Amino acid sequence: MTQAHQAAATAPAPATPSTARGTAPGATTGAPATAANYGPATRDVPRLLNQWQVIAVAACLLFAFLTAFLQVLGWQANRAAADNTEQLVRVQNIQSTLFRADALATTSFLVGGLEPPEQRQAYDDAIDQVTRLIADAAEAQPADREVLAALNAAVNRYTTTNTQARDNNRQGFPVGAEYLRGASDQLRTDVQPLMQALTDANSQRAEDELSAQDPLLVLLSGVAAMAVLWWVNRNLSKVFNRLLNVGVAGAFVLVALLTLIAVVVSSSQDNANSELRDGSYRVAVAEAGARTAANDAKSNESRRLGAQGSGAVFEEGWQSAAQRVEENASLDTLRLWQTYSGLHVRVVELDESGKYDEAVALATTVDPDGPTAALDTFDQASQQAVSTAAAATTDELRSGNSIFLVLAALTLLLGLGAAGLSTWGIAQRRREYA
Repeated sequence: MTQAHQAAATAPAPATPSTARGTAPGATTGAPATAANYGPATRDVPRLLNQWQVIAVAACLLFAFLTAFLQVLGWQANRAAADNTEQLVRVQNIQSTLFRADALATTSFLVGGLEPPEQRQAYDDAIDQVTRLIADAAEAQPADREVLAALNAAVNRYTTTNTQARDNNRQGFPVGAEYLRGASDQLRTDVQPLMQALTDANSQRAEDELSAQDPLLVLLSGVAAMAVLWWVNRNLSKVFNRLLNVGVAGAFVLVALLTLIAVVVSSSQDNANSELRDGSYRVAVAEAGARTAANDAKSNESRRLGAQGSGAVFEEGWQSAAQRVEENASLDTLRLWQTYSGLHVRVVELDESGKYDEAVALATTVDPDGPTAALDTFDQASQQAVSTAAAATTDELRSGNSIFLVLAALTLLLGLGAAGLSTWGIAQRRREYA
């Protein structure tokens, strides 16, 4: 071996780049600790950060829009419940007034000849009121217009038949009694089913809207958003070894706070609506039913006397109507009904004892202590009770209802704020990684 080869063999090896930079062999480079800890060779951290940001922002925005939408639906439901309650009371008023008109017609018919002017005027006023109420109901609720048109036609047939009965009765023709019975039967066979359909439809709509508040759905929306934000924060903590991301945690708190407020408001309104449904709303509906049944009873009383000895079936109708009154009337109006029903018992006693003329005289008298005046007193008190209870229901549904709109706007704004906080928090990690 030559001296040149020996020199080459004994010469020191060239320094490696790391050794040349003064780094001890086996030491790590100056790359960020997060990348080293999470394995940048296998995971694209910037891409993951972008995905988590999109997921967090989407969760916040979906929560905000869904919760605000539910709050607007709650606002609409209360307004619809008020409108449907008013329509229900309007429809029941049509029904009650029709039976009042029939009671007036059948009672005045017992007098013979030309009926008392005040009773005829009361009948005409009742029919005019029915006509106006049908028009108002058709304007208020388009869904009822088809049935209301059929009802209007049936009422016209009823009044036409009643007019024929009146004309024949004035002239002393016995056929007038047949026309009157036909009109009353028509009221119960043609008009009553239409009225029942309208009552059932509006009652169902009103009660559905009263039950439309859904705090559970609001809660589920918030819990879902919080679960997503928790998942995003958990993934961030694995990558960056931080327990909490301030931005994502702030978004979580905002969503939790909004969820709590929305659930409390929705639950409170749901409880309030339940109290209304079992309180003033139920009173309005029940009292209207009692008023209808009371006038039906008075009509059956007159029809019994008009049958002159063969009116047992009408007494059965009276008993059935009386039972409905007693089941539905409030305590105040029930006392007034009992005054009338006691006088009815006296009418029946006179009729069954052969004192027909006295029974008719008692049934048709307009004296303050007669059954007609007693029923009129009940009818007025019952109508006032219906109006008061219905107004209490609708006022309660509409008053303070704007809180749903305010809360919906607040939810949207703070939901956007939560999305912004999530974006800011993840942006902090993105800068750290860069």
